[in-house]
Amino acid sequence: MLSDHLPHVSKIPGFDEKKGILTAVDGTLVEAVAKMAWATWQSDHNGIKIHTQFEILKGVPVEMEVTGANANEKAVLNVNLQPNRIYVMDRGYAKYGLFGDILKAKSSFVCRIRDNAVWQEIQDNPLSEKARDAGIVLDKIVMLGDKTKDNLAPIRLIAVKSTHNIKQHHTARGGPDQGELLWIATDRFDLDAETIATIYKRRWTVEIFFRFFKHVLGCRHLLSCNQNAIELQVYSAIIACMLISLWTGKKPTLRTYEMICWYFSGMASEDELLAHITRLQKQD
Repeated sequence: MLSDHLPHVSKIPGFDEKKGILTAVDGTLVEAVAKMAWATWQSDHNGIKIHTQFEILKGVPVEMEVTGANANEKAVLNVNLQPNRIYVMDRGYAKYGLFGDILKAKSSFVCRIRDNAVWQEIQDNPLSEKARDAGIVLDKIVMLGDKTKDNLAPIRLIAVKSTHNIKQHHTARGGPDQGELLWIATDRFDLDAETIATIYKRRWTVEIFFRFFKHVLGCRHLLSCNQNAIELQVYSAIIACMLISLWTGKKPTLRTYEMICWYFSGMASEDELLAHITRLQKQD
């Protein structure tokens, strides 16, 4: 696979991918024209959803699936689970059944859960000074879910102070307001609490990619009404990102994408393009 040859463009202290491939999971909506009946979203809107698996340390997507906007993100991830990954997810994916299926697929999860999640404490882990400096207020082993229902094996629950302005921050999709703490569930007992917190914070790299995907690669404008054609458009964007990263050793950026476009349109010479790539490769 092309993704196997891509370099890492970032690091997380205390973590290496021998412990699992960090994969942020999320979906993004793209509005569609009215005649795309297969993409009916609401009574007066059509749209598609692009379900994305994004390798955090490589800075590129490795899988994107196109569905109608009403498709269930958790169900789509469930049928695309792979082994040896650490799936990094926001609270929209917080489902105990999905957590169990991730473990059955021989992968792991780092997932924010809802502030009102039910759990029973098994063990309280002491916090190191480094963890406290990272804003972590508790690290526990718990059983998620109600005692009267089937639940997971014991997992780890970490609470991190939110860095957002609590009074002003709302979720982009009209969800609940941001709480004072981020509650993060994981099956990884081998990682430091501050490392897990950093892993979850890096989930936002997939949101940055969505902006690049839509506004730079132009994928907020669909080139066809046919689902197969839209998938080809999306796959072309993935391949473009991978090739830029493979060639430059850096994550794709607006500047590099523009230079490549100028070269293919005849506005930049091969020497100018190669000089740009060389400058990128010399950067730390």
